[in-house]
Amino acid sequence: MVDNAILNRLDGLKIKFEEMGQQMTDPEVIADMKRFVQLNKEYRELEPLVAAADKFKKTLTNIEDAKDILANEKDEDMREMAREELAELEPLAAKLEEDIKLLLIPKDPQDGKNAIVEIRGGTGGDEAALFAGDLLRMYMKYVESKGWKHEINSFSEGSAGGYKEVVMKVTGDGVYGTLKYESGVHRVQRVPATETQGRIHTSAATVAVLPEADEFDVEISMNDIRKDTYCASGPGGQCVNTTYSAVRLTHIPTGIVVQCQDQKSQLKNFDKALEELRTRIFNLEYAKYMDEIASKRKTMVSTGDRSAKIRTYNYPQGRITDHRINYTIYNLPAFMNGDIQDCIDQLVVAENAERLKESELG
Repeated sequence: MVDNAILNRLDGLKIKFEEMGQQMTDPEVIADMKRFVQLNKEYRELEPLVAAADKFKKTLTNIEDAKDILANEKDEDMREMAREELAELEPLAAKLEEDIKLLLIPKDPQDGKNAIVEIRGGTGGDEAALFAGDLLRMYMKYVESKGWKHEINSFSEGSAGGYKEVVMKVTGDGVYGTLKYESGVHRVQRVPATETQGRIHTSAATVAVLPEADEFDVEISMNDIRKDTYCASGPGGQCVNTTYSAVRLTHIPTGIVVQCQDQKSQLKNFDKALEELRTRIFNLEYAKYMDEIASKRKTMVSTGDRSAKIRTYNYPQGRITDHRINYTIYNLPAFMNGDIQDCIDQLVVAENAERLKESELG
């Protein structure tokens, strides 16, 4: 039996969706860029729910028609066709109803945003920096497989290779909503290249994934920012290493410092650094929301508990274990080559189950 409360809610959302579509053609709304951007975002978020609702209602109508044929039709061929149709439509309706329940639960409003991915080598010295480099390569491969784009904002190389710290921006559709599950401590167990006795060492790297702030999310006064320039380090030829193209921005009220050295142009580095600064200021407030969510869901790690170990990469056994959902697979080479979608899918399923439990719709 379909819950009438859900149907009534879907009817209300359909009306809201149509009204929003009309508002977006209003010259006054178009002239107010902040309002138009917000309206457009809400409209796009409602679109899949309205489409699913239309399909659900059409399926329910077809079920009623088939039941009517079974109740009133004398022709046996027609009755058999109706039975076959019901056998297909009833499971479809049940699945659509579950999908709609999930869509009705308020999403994290940041899920559709681009992301800033920060990887830091943790315990383990040189080996931790090498592992941070391996994780960066893994995420780059994954990002490319999704058709997203990535660019490095800043980095600090390890003495034996890899990175002590690297910050990457990822742009695309729904990036943060997918990559947010990667936040936490990633532990590696393997024999380091520098190990002469063949002993297995345990090292770690920390991953933090932040939703990129839009310019409307945070207003920053340039009077609150101190700008420093310096020569970029690392590869890039003489031009990069001898001109003051790298930019460091300090937000005086919060003490947040960001830097960008990726571009040869100081102006481009400034723009990228300002984007990252805006994101980090925005995330001071967003962190409170994330900590509240993390206290309820095992799939998410609170911002205050970056020490939470989420995944182990065991090279001798070729094993990856995600400790949040007891997920273990033995395809480490493919995983490190960017084949991480199945693990993310399992985390999404686990979180959806938790969201349904929290919701009165479950």
